[in-house]
Order: sequence, then C-alpha cells, then structure tokens
Amino acid sequence: MIIRNARLDDADVIVINDVWISRDTLLKRIAENFVYVVFDDDKFVGWLRYGLFWDNTPFMNMLYLLEPYRGKGIGKKLTTFWENEMRELGYKMVMTSTQADEKAQYFYRKLGYTDRGCLVLDNTPLKQQPLELFMLKIL
Repeated sequence: MIIRNARLDDADVIVINDVWISRDTLLKRIAENFVYVVFDDDKFVGWLRYGLFWDNTPFMNMLYLLEPYRGKGIGKKLTTFWENEMRELGYKMVMTSTQADEKAQYFYRKLGYTDRGCLVLDNTPLKQQPLELFMLKIL
C-alpha cells in the first residue's frame, strides 16, 4: 500500500466520486498538498482531503475508499498517516465531522476521536439534514 500527496493527474479519478467539491477547488487543494491518495499496488483505492478549521486546526473533510477496499483497515492506515503528517507539521489536534446517521462516527471513536458538539444544517427549506457531529483528537 502506498499513501502519498495527491498529484494533479489524480484529480480525474477523485472528482468522479467526490461530488462535494468542484474540480477547480479540488485542483487547488491538491496543489496546496491538502489531499492524500492511497494505492494498493497500482490500483487507486481512495483519498483523504482536509482543510484548516479557523485557519489553525486540520479538519478532515473527506475520507473515501472505493467500495471493494472498505473494511480492510485501509481507512485506519490513511487516517493515521494523515494524523502523523499533521503532528510533524506541528499541529496538536485534528478534527473531523460526520452525520449522526452515518457509521463513520464509530470508526472515528475507535481511532480516539471524541465528540465535541453538533450542528443542524438545513438541506432545503422542507428537509432537515441529520445532525452533524464534530469530533476532535489530541495528537
């Protein structure tokens, strides 16, 4: 397994699955080294992208593995890799979030993330999204 910073030529495969970010923004995030990719031999497996919450705390915006690679410990390895990178950059904590109806919250808790609050976002005037859980881990 290889984990590395994403390159511009990785954008094509990411943008197919990452509908939450525009291609232009993704290219900018890749150029700024805010995206990591993981490969199993030469096969693309998934990615992690992050930003900075309040411009000072790494916030994992997206951890995504292609379906055949889920449940095999790769997400844990990718997250741990990212946490170690953030530690080396001098950060003392990292954050992420997930919706209350998603299983990801249990994954993050197993990795040492703790609940730190929540937010209700409205998707449309007629439909409310599930609660967004914010989670933090001290490095």
